[in-house]
Amino acid sequence: MTEAAADAPLRVSTLELFFDLVFVFAITQLTGTVSRDATVSAGFRVLLIFGALWWMYDGYVWLSNARTPVLTTERLLMLTGMAGFLIAGLAIPHAFGRDGVALGIGYLILVVVHSVLYQRVNRNIARVTPFNLATALLIIGAGVAGGWAAYLLWAAALAVLALSPLIVRVRGRFAIQPSHFAERHGALVIVVFGESVVDIGIGAQGHAVTVSLGLSAVLGLALNAALWWAYFGFGDDDRAEEAMLAADPADRPALAFTAYFYPYIPMLLGVVALAAGVKEAIVNSERTLPGAPCVAMGCGVALFLGGTAAVRHALRTGAVRYRLAAAAACLAASAVGVTVSVAAEMALLMVIVAVALVVERRAAAGGQREAAGGQGEAAPRDGTSVEP
Repeated sequence: MTEAAADAPLRVSTLELFFDLVFVFAITQLTGTVSRDATVSAGFRVLLIFGALWWMYDGYVWLSNARTPVLTTERLLMLTGMAGFLIAGLAIPHAFGRDGVALGIGYLILVVVHSVLYQRVNRNIARVTPFNLATALLIIGAGVAGGWAAYLLWAAALAVLALSPLIVRVRGRFAIQPSHFAERHGALVIVVFGESVVDIGIGAQGHAVTVSLGLSAVLGLALNAALWWAYFGFGDDDRAEEAMLAADPADRPALAFTAYFYPYIPMLLGVVALAAGVKEAIVNSERTLPGAPCVAMGCGVALFLGGTAAVRHALRTGAVRYRLAAAAACLAASAVGVTVSVAAEMALLMVIVAVALVVERRAAAGGQREAAGGQGEAAPRDGTSVEP
């Protein structure tokens, strides 16, 4: 390995959590974009922006996973990187218009700071930095060009990032400490859930707290709680960490991509879509709404469940079919918000997730009892299953 295992952190630092809050501000800006303009073109813009920002956010996770920023210089550089994220986040509402260049400059700050900090602990980052710099320059170019050219340049920027792991092999060049990695991503999910709850308050702002509004707010909170349960309630985060620990250290960087980078794209976008839908539905709970907010809620829950299933599949930590079936049912549940009421849709979505988790739990416990009966051993108390 190229990095000293002794330098790797075991727990997430407060500076990293501070960094996460700035990243989540960008997530909030994306939620606002979907809320204001629930069109296909707006959704495409959100995907492009999120893809680039998520790449650099996870790049900083890998950086702090290599060594906790404890020196004053390192902390100041991290704060500079946070400033880049803040500038990029502020530019999101008009990223394909007047503030496109500003977003690109913020992204360039992120890339430069990341490269300088990583160079201090692992010189292999020099193989990745050219791709990150090319992405930043393409985003700046998109801001200058505007129009359809901006979309093409943004797509090219995402293509550069997507191709870089195929060109620069990470095996043996980077070390991953599973405990820190799992804790950092779990902390991010918690912060994103918290921001989603804040969006409920924003949606209700200026309206009287009636029985109807209170009920819809509670349903929105319950939906987020159901997704929290899907991620944390059955120890999935702990089993993911254990699976990473059991893997060959040389294989961990690839697992970090397949289990923590790609699956978190639908998970985080799912929370964005859900928050955007709930924000619109919070004051319209007693009536139906046009398709966009209802579809956003159904797709948001489905995307999150699909992402958790992808993590389980990548690390072989549990069954996936119940979550995939629930995801499909959530997509269909969008019709309830259009034909009955958005409150009915939120309630149905919560029931779908709850039923799927209960069935999954019982199936896992039954499988463990059968295995224990065949081996003459007690089943694990958490009732986990490694069923694909």
